[in-house]
Amino acid sequence: MQPAHSLTGKPETLAEFYSRVRAYTEKLCEPLEIEDYIPQPVVDVSPPKWNIAHTTWFFEEMILKRFVLDYKVFDENFGFLFNSYYNTIGERTARDHRGDLSRPTVKQVFAYRKYVDEKMLELIGSTGGNASVNERADLAAREGTLLNSRVSAREVRDLINLGLNHEQQHQELFLTDLKYTLGVNPLLPAYRENYAPEETAESGSASFIEFKEGVYEIGHAGDGFCFDNELARHKVYLHDFEVASKLVTDFEFLEFVNDHSYHDHRLWHSEGLDWVKQNNVDAPLHWHKIDGEWHQFTLGGLRKLNFDAPVCHVSYYEASAFAEWKGMRLPTEFEWETANEKLGWGLRWEWTNSAYLPYPGFKKPDGAVGEYNGKFMINQMVLRGASVATPPRHSRGTYRNFFHPHLRWQFTGIRLAR
Repeated sequence: MQPAHSLTGKPETLAEFYSRVRAYTEKLCEPLEIEDYIPQPVVDVSPPKWNIAHTTWFFEEMILKRFVLDYKVFDENFGFLFNSYYNTIGERTARDHRGDLSRPTVKQVFAYRKYVDEKMLELIGSTGGNASVNERADLAAREGTLLNSRVSAREVRDLINLGLNHEQQHQELFLTDLKYTLGVNPLLPAYRENYAPEETAESGSASFIEFKEGVYEIGHAGDGFCFDNELARHKVYLHDFEVASKLVTDFEFLEFVNDHSYHDHRLWHSEGLDWVKQNNVDAPLHWHKIDGEWHQFTLGGLRKLNFDAPVCHVSYYEASAFAEWKGMRLPTEFEWETANEKLGWGLRWEWTNSAYLPYPGFKKPDGAVGEYNGKFMINQMVLRGASVATPPRHSRGTYRNFFHPHLRWQFTGIRLAR
């Protein structure tokens, strides 16, 4: 496991990484009022209170209860309330009922975070986490701290690193879930005034970057962190292809809308057209036509559509139909990864034309951690890159995001290929 680096360029210890990530979650909460922590308008989004409690639950359930001798849980009920989907661990609150939890209170949830943070920092200290995370030798665990003396300090540190990357995923979910909740409020309130990262535009002129046919290596390599779905590294054969240097903009997508393309059956997958008709979709999520002019709801509130910004909040169905309308297609995830070092990615999660499937050599870890990715490898499409909501230092060229093709509450966009 390679070290993360601080903004000063020095290697970041595991304790520093832990404190930075946990503090960033709480910073995201600063603009909220108490009433903002609870609503859950649809099953796909979780309330802020649940998100910040679940990330704490991960450290208590997956680490402290397993490795710390005589650990006393903060509240016996929290194991049930804040489990997400881990059948190995036990029963849980139904996903569509997370917004029903007026209790425990927000105050109790923050007390829970503080309690777990204190215990975690003690554990990190006992595993050598105050040294550089590049330290490879397994340090002898302090007697009486680790539950199982056969568990190496390195193994515990790696699981803590997984928990921190898991929390960074929920930091992005925190923003996207909250934006959806605020976006269905008739008042369209801002998360933060004068804060609209969605409007960030790409610089430079658009072009297509050519890649020659051949055998390319795909998947994570090296000692740095990755999720299990990025493994194993393997070879793929690709034909000649070209990838757009820039993402599709709001202006380009507006042309698609104005061409009545949502009603042109020739452009759509059958399921996609059914989705359009059943949900009366005629524009990306969060677009609003007011007095004949298009606006977009942003984290900073309702604003006129910025034509130069990459289109946002589109489903795979919409992305594929737009590509068809342009006489092109979406890149496969293998093409995207091959091209990524020549692309200025990071403003949108980019839909690919690849189903979410295991790589050759993929293996599920034992226990609850084995439920993290593998069981979702069905009926979903891969997205690559990162978005304006992705937390700092949480992206890499091999990262595989994945969602069902109709979902669009994430900061999703379109890059064309041919």
